[in-house]
Amino acid sequence: MEIERNAYLQQLIQKINNGMIKVITGIRRCGKSYLLFNIFKAYLVKNGVKEDHIIEIALDGIESEELRDPKTCYQYVKGVVKDSDTYYLILDEIQFMPRFEEVLNSLLRIKNLDIYVTGSNSRLLSSDIVTEFRGRGDELRVYPLSFSEFYSVYDGDFEDAWDEYMTYGGLPQIVSFRTERQKAEYLKNIFANVYLKDVIERNNIQNADELNTLVDILASAIGCLTNPTKISNTFASERQTRYTNKTISRHIDYLEEAFLISKANRYDIKGRKYIGANLKYYFTDVGLRNARLNFRQQEPTHLMENIVYNELLIRGYNVDVGILDIFSNNMDGKRVRKQLEVDFVVNQGSQRYYIQVAYDMTSREKQSQEFHSLRSIPDSFKKLIIVGGTSKPWRNEEGFVIMGMKYFLLNRNSLEF
Repeated sequence: MEIERNAYLQQLIQKINNGMIKVITGIRRCGKSYLLFNIFKAYLVKNGVKEDHIIEIALDGIESEELRDPKTCYQYVKGVVKDSDTYYLILDEIQFMPRFEEVLNSLLRIKNLDIYVTGSNSRLLSSDIVTEFRGRGDELRVYPLSFSEFYSVYDGDFEDAWDEYMTYGGLPQIVSFRTERQKAEYLKNIFANVYLKDVIERNNIQNADELNTLVDILASAIGCLTNPTKISNTFASERQTRYTNKTISRHIDYLEEAFLISKANRYDIKGRKYIGANLKYYFTDVGLRNARLNFRQQEPTHLMENIVYNELLIRGYNVDVGILDIFSNNMDGKRVRKQLEVDFVVNQGSQRYYIQVAYDMTSREKQSQEFHSLRSIPDSFKKLIIVGGTSKPWRNEEGFVIMGMKYFLLNRNSLEF
């Protein structure tokens, strides 16, 4: 079963022969290798590139053991380039090669060699990997399957696909499993033995129990404001354990660098500035998040918010959490401040959108809550509310766009309605 990942393919096509090293990053098992060796290679061959001009090296395979030596690999690739036509080098699992940065920078000097690399350990999956190549790296971030990619190969209707995706997420391997038990065991196993193991080993973390507990806390708090000091106080009061906020902050950074989680900064909409305290953290894959908690905390509202956040990132938007300070007089006539929240402030170039996510907005109280935040925004950028279900988008009398999850997820340009 081949899952088309056309958005990433188009990005690769745009980067062909741009004179830079294309670095394919993303959480492990999200499909980076398949994207290069199968989808991208098929595109090159279809468009006239000879197969002997595509150099494929999977450094984790025994057949490539000798090529893990930097000089041997460099000489091998240099020897394959026999004419002036463009050659395409695909290097997978680059972390198996010591001094790979030097090798890649040397290969970049071969003018008719176009270079693509990927890797699957925390060293290469660092968010600042492109700096390793002295400004000559061009990063392409790959995510687990979006819902539309997942739905394209799902045998069932939208409601069943949505329940499945909200529970088990979008790691490509998931679609090949037939039973819930297989899916759950796969997710729990790779979380413990792949993702966390990488983070612990790379960063030489001595107390793995602390990190494991921190992951559980973050998994329980998706969509909620938190900060390292608050978490540290929880450890002190509930567990009588000293886990300093500095250590917690550092460990959260490690989880971010491995692309397990992402943070959404708080943005003061009226003051037009960022506020450092109390961030929100979301998991790159909700299936991994659920597996971490043994599928116990299945809150539809928070999971839906996490999925919307990931979808916006996949579409290339910058996403923050918005806050608004409003002032009013209380019953005693005193002026009081109230802080409202806008789930997401979404930016791309000159475009901006304000988005509220509401799983169920049937009650008047919920409608009033969601509308009040949007009404208080003092500018004319588009304001949207994404609700659970399959309703088509429409505008209310105030100009707010209201759309169901199905329309939002299956239409890449849905924010343009």
